[in-house]
Amino acid sequence: MYKERVSRLPGAVVWVNRPGEGGAGRVLPDGCMDLLWHEGRLLVAGPDTRAYVTEGARGVWVGLRFHPGTAPAVLGVPAHELLDRRVELTDLWPPAVVRRLRDRVGAAADPAAVLERIALERDVPADPLLKRLVEALDAGRPVAAVAEELGLGARQLHRRSRDAFGYGPKTLARVLRMQRALSLAPSGVPLAETAVRAGYADQPHLSREVRELAGLPVTGLLGG
Repeated sequence: MYKERVSRLPGAVVWVNRPGEGGAGRVLPDGCMDLLWHEGRLLVAGPDTRAYVTEGARGVWVGLRFHPGTAPAVLGVPAHELLDRRVELTDLWPPAVVRRLRDRVGAAADPAAVLERIALERDVPADPLLKRLVEALDAGRPVAAVAEELGLGARQLHRRSRDAFGYGPKTLARVLRMQRALSLAPSGVPLAETAVRAGYADQPHLSREVRELAGLPVTGLLGG
């Protein structure tokens, strides 16, 4: 069973997941990174370019999901170094610091709230340019037009995007577009209409993109 709530960290959510017995989970690309707590370990989930399949995950997972582009400033590492990876927090921060944090989280009645406080204590202000970039791409604006609006050249935009999101703006746009489509389809919107409203050329385009990013056909994904 999965539950989440809005975090005090701008744009973030805190969540708790108690996976069912034996089943595999599928974490879809969403432009985000997570700080995780699982069975006494602190980990970081980097940005995904494809579905991350968890085979028979057991135990309670607790996480803080950062708003796209905000985790690298808190964690102190460019997002592209964690692309499609799950790493121990000790790989990024001094082991002594992580041990103290593990003790804090492990002793807490609400581990999710402690993960939230750990991020808030870093006191890193959000980059307003990155926020504008995410909002523009999530609205379906073309990458070239967004770069011009932000006053950035193509190379500069790509470099800043890799540092913040793990990949370039075109990949981020694809990931956000898939998430828009998946938010529409469960509400009963037909797939052909979903494709148009989400920004795809047509339904076959939607199907190809979802299969590539999620590893399943769109009908199978929604059925699951």
